[in-house]
Amino acid sequence: MAESGLPRANWLDRLPYRVMLEPRLKPPSRFFSLMLSFGSVVVALLIGAIVLAIAGGDPWATYAHIVKASFGSVGVLSDTMVKAIPLMIVGLACTLAFRMKLWNIGAEGQFYAGAFGASAVVLAPMLPADAPGWLFIICMVAAGMLMGAAWGFVPGILKARFNVNEVISTLMMNYIAISWNNYWIYAVWTEGGFQMSKVFPKNAWLPRLADYAVEIPFFRGLTTHFGLVLAVIAAVVVWLILYRSQWGYEIRLVGDNPRAAEYAGISIARNTVLVMMLSGALAGLAGMSEITGVVHRLQGSISPGYGFTGIIVAWLAKLNPYAVIPVSILFGALILAGREIQPSGIPKMMNGVILVCLIASDFLLRYRVRLVRRGEEA
Repeated sequence: MAESGLPRANWLDRLPYRVMLEPRLKPPSRFFSLMLSFGSVVVALLIGAIVLAIAGGDPWATYAHIVKASFGSVGVLSDTMVKAIPLMIVGLACTLAFRMKLWNIGAEGQFYAGAFGASAVVLAPMLPADAPGWLFIICMVAAGMLMGAAWGFVPGILKARFNVNEVISTLMMNYIAISWNNYWIYAVWTEGGFQMSKVFPKNAWLPRLADYAVEIPFFRGLTTHFGLVLAVIAAVVVWLILYRSQWGYEIRLVGDNPRAAEYAGISIARNTVLVMMLSGALAGLAGMSEITGVVHRLQGSISPGYGFTGIIVAWLAKLNPYAVIPVSILFGALILAGREIQPSGIPKMMNGVILVCLIASDFLLRYRVRLVRRGEEA
């Protein structure tokens, strides 16, 4: 009979191998990082399949339906692109801030602020109703980006001057932006007391492919709008800033090693404010594209969570501006087809599971997992 004072052997100690974690001495290859992201999505989809099965659904039929409802024809692909456009621009906004390790969780509020700024050009009004379309687009882009930048400036200056946690400040700014919009929708620009403004004149709409159906019949019924061009331009600009400019080098250095950046004479405070403002401006551009390309009026609930989904997009793209575009299309497909999935909360649950799996997978970017035979640890 064993003595009561001796510790019982753990069953894990009886296994011939043990798991050891070793810090990586150098960053893993880009291929490994991409495969890790892909594996994280696969695990998230498997978890989603389990939840769907528990809820009484058919997981594989559901996933097949998502693919068909999002990519099954040119028409639904066009609708998928419409959902992907704001995700592309918001994903770029998050990519820029995250590259400097500024955790901008306020892209949703900056999105709403940009929608307000673009709407003010029409509803204030700042331009006459018969102004040419190109002038409307330029002014609405500028106004949307300025409002988004202003919404990013507040948490930026709080972080730079008072070291206020940007996660808290940007998150709180989301609610302020939504309430600000609601005041103008209900009290100033309301149409008949409803939660919406009057419809913008058509020369204040972003052009859609369907608008050119007379010249190109293939475009008939396609809803993809000019915001896609704005998103691609934004991706190129963000890539050039991050990887082909001195400012981008400063952003990356501050994100990788703030002490070395400070030693090199780089102003962390100045870059904090500027990066938060540019990130906010991009999120504001997303709000402008949605309000002028899809909704065509200022109203509540213009976003199904674009600002938060953009965080997942940026992480899954590994903060690569060009990778943000295809990743956004995949999430746009999930948003589009998710309207037909029951229970209705499944798409949002899947977004959350994907984000958790991506964050968890970053552990493997910092550590190597080894199986070592017992007795050979040394």
